[in-house]
Amino acid sequence: MCRSHCISQRINSYQPGLRGLSRHSSMLDFLRTKKLQDRQMESPLLSGAERSCPLDSLCEPTRVHLERLLLLEGFQEVEVIETCQCNTSPKECLRLPALKTFFPDSPLEFTVDVGKCSNPSHVEDGLFCAPTKFDSVLIKSPNGAEVVQTLENCEMKEPCYRISYVEYYYEIIYNSAGDREERLKEIDVGRCLGSCSIGNRCLLR
Repeated sequence: MCRSHCISQRINSYQPGLRGLSRHSSMLDFLRTKKLQDRQMESPLLSGAERSCPLDSLCEPTRVHLERLLLLEGFQEVEVIETCQCNTSPKECLRLPALKTFFPDSPLEFTVDVGKCSNPSHVEDGLFCAPTKFDSVLIKSPNGAEVVQTLENCEMKEPCYRISYVEYYYEIIYNSAGDREERLKEIDVGRCLGSCSIGNRCLLR
């Protein structure tokens, strides 16, 4: 069971007091509020504080929703944690559930299990638990259909590794009768994922 320190903190991006202020003032107020909230979230982690979860568990978000804000830089997506709980840390590399809600409190509200990889504490040979297979889900949005990427599988990998990434292209061919045809061709173009030591980058070779 989670103790008092593993608690949910919902941050409301909309504040009635900001109505009528200029965009610049709203941004300053937004940053000031965020700073105060960050300090509140860090306070239980001070030295001498009681652990929020047992030694073999982590205090993790169990539900997140996505808010879209119009900031000075344009539209930004902000993940807001709704609930937290203590979860046992798996010793194996596993795909774990991670619920994310899109367009909350609207007729288009939809929750997707986007998934995440576990983080085994004892890892040998410099390997780590990494995503290796992805899928996608179509959801309704105010601007039509929207693609949400989901995680399907996790495996132990080296820090810099290749994952499968499929793209589709229309290919023009001529059949035995000499007629021109178009067909959909699937190509696994791949992607490089991971991190490297300072001064190096994970690149195609």
